[in-house]
Amino acid sequence: MRRTRRVGTAPELALRRALHRRGLRYLVDVAPPGTNRRRRVDVLLRGARIALFVDGCFWHSCPEHGQLPKANREWWRVKLHGVVVRDKDTNVQLAAAGWLVVRVWEHDDPDEAADRVAALVASRLVRPPQA
Repeated sequence: MRRTRRVGTAPELALRRALHRRGLRYLVDVAPPGTNRRRRVDVLLRGARIALFVDGCFWHSCPEHGQLPKANREWWRVKLHGVVVRDKDTNVQLAAAGWLVVRVWEHDDPDEAADRVAALVASRLVRPPQA
């Protein structure tokens, strides 16, 4: 488990490149202001107050691709359930602090995900017309 990358995974890098191509600038692997400092966000879009996570299918129990290993099945069931519970708690904490939480699965197309995020950013940054 030590060799499992926390930052800079291939799906995360692909999404970050797609976001950058759309002109979005972001912070990587940071704790959003006003939240628990131990909960770190994969990609943080500060102006729009969007916290973006790129969840791996195995670790975050993807309904399509998540599978339990055959060895130590019960231990893994408890371990992975704990990750899902922590994800839900993180969502609640971030929402309470005023952040919009967006979760993308590692198997999602990065360009489609970046388009969705760009649309969310645009909708959250709408400024009132000036007189």
